[in-house]
Amino acid sequence: MKLFFDCRAVRWGTHDGISRYSANLVTELSKLTPLTMIISDERQLTMLPDLPWITAPAMTSPLDSAMSRYLNPLKPDLVYSPMQTMGSLGRRYKLVLTVHDLIYYKHRTPPKNLPQAIRLLWRLYHLMWWPQRMLLNRADAVAAVSETTMQLVRENNLTTKPLILAPNASSLETGAPLTTAPERAKNLVYMGSFMPYKNVETLVSAANELPDYTLHLMSPMPAETERRFRALNTANNIVIHNGATDEEYVALLRASTALVSASLDEGFGIPLVEAMALGVPVVVSDITIFREIAGDAGIYFDPTDATAAATAIKTLEAPGVWADRSNRSVAQSSRWSWERSAAQLWAGLQAVAAQR
Repeated sequence: MKLFFDCRAVRWGTHDGISRYSANLVTELSKLTPLTMIISDERQLTMLPDLPWITAPAMTSPLDSAMSRYLNPLKPDLVYSPMQTMGSLGRRYKLVLTVHDLIYYKHRTPPKNLPQAIRLLWRLYHLMWWPQRMLLNRADAVAAVSETTMQLVRENNLTTKPLILAPNASSLETGAPLTTAPERAKNLVYMGSFMPYKNVETLVSAANELPDYTLHLMSPMPAETERRFRALNTANNIVIHNGATDEEYVALLRASTALVSASLDEGFGIPLVEAMALGVPVVVSDITIFREIAGDAGIYFDPTDATAAATAIKTLEAPGVWADRSNRSVAQSSRWSWERSAAQLWAGLQAVAAQR
């Protein structure tokens, strides 16, 4: 099979979620079969494995709608994209697209780093289901990054094409898991963005009811958001890191009671896997995707109730509870790996290639 892998979502310097997914999956998939990467900027190669590559217009370019003009002459048998928006008109190859989540149909505020025109189109796109259905049904199959996302695709009848499960995973070098609760201050770690649906306000409010804990907010944060959180945090027990290296993040996790999240919606939950791999318990909102990722290792709370979040965190103080959740976490984290995801994707791609 002549397989092309779309790597145009890969960033250079620092990965975001889609970028990390693309880079890790193409690395592991290339161990199973020869493939060619599609990039839009040679700087992306610094974040990718040493594989054959071609250039094509960026995903945000209007020329993306005419991708077949660039790919047809190269005669690929199959093109895999880790996004759902690759142009497909006039193609003479099989195409598999990917759905990560359906978050923005309920929470329509687009990421602020997108150009204004893209933000407007983003909002319009998520006002109705038919654009998504049209895009997905132009493919030969659709991949999903979790069982939860796959089920939502089915429930909303977003495609009539075969579905392939290609889960997300962690690429963090965590080292050996903790074997006992570390002697340390009571640290809580939140890793993620501050989009409205992430509902970090609930965690900040919960920290007010946990004066002997410190809540660490790891990611870069807009100045306005920081002002709002500091005003909300009357206990003065949050630390705003405004970004951290992987090494700093792992070191803090190793010295923490739990990783926490009050998110209202997710497509996966990589920070949960990262923490669990270290043996750090996760105390998270009771949503379907977190149940899928953390299983019986997680401690869950109503994300609309800050007191419930604080109470859930305090359960780890009972004798034996932290150690029990830590052991469960290590076992649960082993379910998620890029090697397994690549193997599942490769099996799905072979099935698509075999279709007449």
